[in-house]
Amino acid sequence: MTFRRLALKNVQGNWHQYIAYFLSSTFSVMIFFVFAAFIYHPGVVNGHIDAASKIRSGLVDCEYLIIIFSFFFVLYSNSAFLKSRKKEFGLLSLFGMTHRQIRRLVFYENTVIALAAIIAGIAFGTLFSKLFFMALSELLDVTNPIPFAIVTKAIIITAAGFFVLFQVITLFTLSRVGRSQIIDLLKAARKPKKVPVFSPWLIALSIVCLLAGYGLALITTRLTFILLTLPILFLVVVGTYFLFTQSSIALFRKLQKTHALYYKRTNMLTVSQMVFKLKDNARVLFMVSILSAVILTASGTFYIYYQSGQQQLLDYFPQTFSIEEEGLNKHDLIQPNKVKEILNNDGVSVNYQLEMVNIPITYHNGQLNEDSEAVLIAQRDYNSQAARMKGIEPINVNEGHAMYIYPFSGDFNESIQEGDVISASAGDLPLSLKLEGQRNKTIVNLIGMELFVLNDAQFDQVAAKLPDHDKSVYYGYELNDWESLNATVKKIHDQIPQKLRGGFHERVSQYLDGKQLSALTLFIGIFISFLFFIASGSMIYFKLFTELQEDQAQYKSLRRIGMTIKELRKITSLQIGIIFFVPFAVGVIHASFAYVILGNVMAVSVWQYGMVVIGIVFLMQLIYFLLTRRAYMNKITSIQ
Repeated sequence: MTFRRLALKNVQGNWHQYIAYFLSSTFSVMIFFVFAAFIYHPGVVNGHIDAASKIRSGLVDCEYLIIIFSFFFVLYSNSAFLKSRKKEFGLLSLFGMTHRQIRRLVFYENTVIALAAIIAGIAFGTLFSKLFFMALSELLDVTNPIPFAIVTKAIIITAAGFFVLFQVITLFTLSRVGRSQIIDLLKAARKPKKVPVFSPWLIALSIVCLLAGYGLALITTRLTFILLTLPILFLVVVGTYFLFTQSSIALFRKLQKTHALYYKRTNMLTVSQMVFKLKDNARVLFMVSILSAVILTASGTFYIYYQSGQQQLLDYFPQTFSIEEEGLNKHDLIQPNKVKEILNNDGVSVNYQLEMVNIPITYHNGQLNEDSEAVLIAQRDYNSQAARMKGIEPINVNEGHAMYIYPFSGDFNESIQEGDVISASAGDLPLSLKLEGQRNKTIVNLIGMELFVLNDAQFDQVAAKLPDHDKSVYYGYELNDWESLNATVKKIHDQIPQKLRGGFHERVSQYLDGKQLSALTLFIGIFISFLFFIASGSMIYFKLFTELQEDQAQYKSLRRIGMTIKELRKITSLQIGIIFFVPFAVGVIHASFAYVILGNVMAVSVWQYGMVVIGIVFLMQLIYFLLTRRAYMNKITSIQ
């Protein structure tokens, strides 16, 4: 039998150990190829597909990420697989095979797997590229859909790139093969294990790090996000590492001393084995928990960004479009009748129309130590518009006072305190305003413009002292079904003289651009998150099958002393479930505090979106667990 034939037989005989590695590698190749097929698509390269350039650079970055991910993932899976074959290598050495010949055998095996994964990945990528192009065409809302094409350059780059990648990884792993003596290889699985120990000081360190990281997450705001992100990551990662390497062992050692629980049915066997399994798998569980946190946080961020984009746009643009005319009874931008004519001709239904007189002012901003521009409005106008909007309560301003309205939601600016007095000027008229407090949400489309709400009587007094040219009028229009009225809004925009278009604000075009960008971000994020999910599940799968021979020996011993298959299935299911779901639970906790940070930074409620993401990932984890348990139980019970 030739070495090539022997390598092929080994791959066929160990398919249960290779299958997760093969499928994960195939998936990586497929995703890389699908992205490459779009990047090098003739229509994209030649600029014939509208809006495709917006995501081409993003997909190129994803390609680099897939390559980096594939390198470390395949390197780990190869190392885990070789570790599980120590006894096999010992037998081959005992039969006279040299270290060089063993390395040659492993090289052929890895080459077979690499070629099979590349061929399968490109084949599936070709099948799914049409679906991928259709989805992108829908997300980009292009007039000419992206046609299906077999992109030769993408095939060559994918095949050559991944073949080189797999071969480089193979060379890395070959250096570990053949170093041990034959007797060590044969007895690797039978070496007695020392009772795991733990350090109370390191347990305390893990608790302190996690509590400190979570505490910082709770107080993180937009202003402190950049400053606190790295310390939070450092504390959580360190705390998680010692949580699995120290605290988990301490917990199960404590369970061993809890006799009422420990000596109940099969708990003694389950707990005693888990003490050793957690010690052996601590680093893997640590990495899986971090990967789970990354998957949940990244997926949640993409999904929240996608779902909350429209609400944020509505906060910044309360009206579909608005026109601000300088001076009273002047219509330099556009005549109201012209606006009405365009809306009527297009059959547009108007939800409401807002007309509001305001007074531009300049005031001294103590926080910035410079003069800033703002607008005075009457209490009646503010309350009238607030009644149309959700989440805004009416206000009652005392005479001689003002309420400060910061234009953005959240905590961008909290410098205004009740009782502060600011000096301002409206035209040539000096003003002194005593503030009753601050609210953070605008009622008009004046982007970034701060508002001061005055008592009606005081506003009328100030307005009476100013000439008409020192005032302005705000016209706001909220349209029904505004998402589909981009053409109508553009007609109105085009009627306004070029030099005066700074007084026109609308949200429809920004909504369409934002929807496209957020949908593409979510689309790409799902692919990348799923790739990381496959990695985390496969790490557990590889680790389980690394210990397969040892568990098979224990299974045979337990069967001899009378333990039933049902009891063994229960023990094995519980142990595999702990290894699968404990890291996931830790990842959920980490991600929950990440959602707190995300909610503070984005000034939106993220929990309803976060729970959807957690539920979906949990369902995927459950399916992965059931498939892994079935494969593991079938293999472990095949030895009688």
